[in-house]
Amino acid sequence: MRRLNLVGGGHVGGVLGRLFAQAGAFAVQDVLTRSPASARRAVEFIGAGRAVARADELRPAGVLMLAVGDDQIAPACAALAAAVPLRGVVLFHCSGALASDQLAAARAAGALAASVHPIRSFADPAAVAASFAGTFCGVEGDAGALAVLEPALLAIGARPVRIEAAAKTVYHAAAVFASNYLVTVLDAALRAYQAAGIPEAVARELARPLATESMENVFRLGAAAALSGPIARGDLATVARQQRAVAAWDEPTGRLYQDLVAPTEALARRKKSG
Repeated sequence: MRRLNLVGGGHVGGVLGRLFAQAGAFAVQDVLTRSPASARRAVEFIGAGRAVARADELRPAGVLMLAVGDDQIAPACAALAAAVPLRGVVLFHCSGALASDQLAAARAAGALAASVHPIRSFADPAAVAASFAGTFCGVEGDAGALAVLEPALLAIGARPVRIEAAAKTVYHAAAVFASNYLVTVLDAALRAYQAAGIPEAVARELARPLATESMENVFRLGAAAALSGPIARGDLATVARQQRAVAAWDEPTGRLYQDLVAPTEALARRKKSG
């Protein structure tokens, strides 16, 4: 069994470390964090491994997980390359926004580099560890690294999905569109209902079936087939009238409405051509 050293003892590193150890995917060996106390807490959560205080205390291991903040990935990698031999080691980080090119110092030292991004919220690490099966993980990097990491991810119930390294930031933005910006658009809908005199609680109930059915249709049929409404029907006079009315009520929301017209028209053209 390959040995795993962990640098960074936060929620993501702790959960993956625990799962790898429990599944026998890797043998967790040494854990290095910002302080001996946090390293000990990480080891306790993982249920395996030894807390160390410095990079040069890390014992040789075939796999090294870098579970630190995005702004610390490159500096931590450089520090590791200066402190321990990395030739032939599989080294990966867990950022969703950054690609394995952040591990250039490790590659220069002979390591195989990759990134593994679990698509989950890690606010409650124990709960995530208990329900991790089925979690998608975006992966990219050197073929030799992925040949080691993908079987380990499958062993803990993950569903690895390969992504293009050059599009890693766009990949991460997809989650923002699917989550954060979706909330922003729904907020505009709720405020527009309230502008028509509908109480906020009732507005949520009015929007719920429209939003829920639309999302279900997207996931069942695809976005183009799920599109409905005035743009899908080609009723651009209604669209223009709505945009003017929304802008008169609230100028920023009117700009948001206008900004969504062109991409929705493109989606409507895809629906007609499909």
